[in-house]
Amino acid sequence: MSDPTLHNATQNPDDFAVQISDSVESFIVAVTEVARGDEPDSAVPFLLLEISQLLLTGGRLGAHEDIVPDERYEPDVGPEPDVDELRERFAALLDPVDVYNELFDPYVPRSAPVACRISDDLADIITDLRHGLAHYRAGRVTEALWWWQFSYLSNWGPTASAALRALQSLVAHVRLDQPLDELDGLDTDTGADGGGNLEEEAGKVMAAEIAGPLGLRQG
Repeated sequence: MSDPTLHNATQNPDDFAVQISDSVESFIVAVTEVARGDEPDSAVPFLLLEISQLLLTGGRLGAHEDIVPDERYEPDVGPEPDVDELRERFAALLDPVDVYNELFDPYVPRSAPVACRISDDLADIITDLRHGLAHYRAGRVTEALWWWQFSYLSNWGPTASAALRALQSLVAHVRLDQPLDELDGLDTDTGADGGGNLEEEAGKVMAAEIAGPLGLRQG
C-alpha cells in the first residue's frame, strides 16, 4: 500500500518544500531558544521532542525519490553563520551529561564506540539546516531540498539520530531510576579530569531537567 505522505510529496512538490522548510525553521528557532538557558530544567525533554520531530522530517526526505538540483554546481550561499556561541551555550547547559558514547556505523563489524557531545551535534545539525534554508530563502527551492536530503543522509540525519538516542537514554535513566554510571570515563577531551562526584552531579542535573513542563515526571 502506498504511503500518502510520499504520494503527496510527489504530486505537490511546492507543498512538500513548504512543509520541509517550515519544519527546519521551526527546529532552528526552538533549539536556539532552548540554548538561551531561560528554562534549564526543561532543556532535555524539549530537545528530545524537537529532535524527534526533526527526524520525522528527515525520514520524509530520505524516503523521497532523489532530488536533483537545477544547477550542476551549488550556488554560493555566502558566509555561514557562526555557531560557536550556540555550541558553548549548550555545553554549559548540558554539563555534565553533554558527553555520550556513540557507535559510528552499526553495520561496520567490531566498530568501537566513540565519545560525542550533544552540544556539538546540535551545532552541526543547525549548520546543515541553515545552509539549506539560505538556498530556500533565496528562491532556490530545489537546491534547498537537494541539500537537506543529501545532508540528512550524509550528516545531520545520523548526528540527530545519535543525539536522540543519548537524550532518550537520559530520560530513561531518570524515569526508570537507573543511576548514570561511569560518566567520568566519557570525555572527548584527552586528559580531562572526571571528578569523583560526576555521577552524583549528573543525577541531580537530570532530576531537575526532566521535571519540566512536558510532564515527564517520575510517578
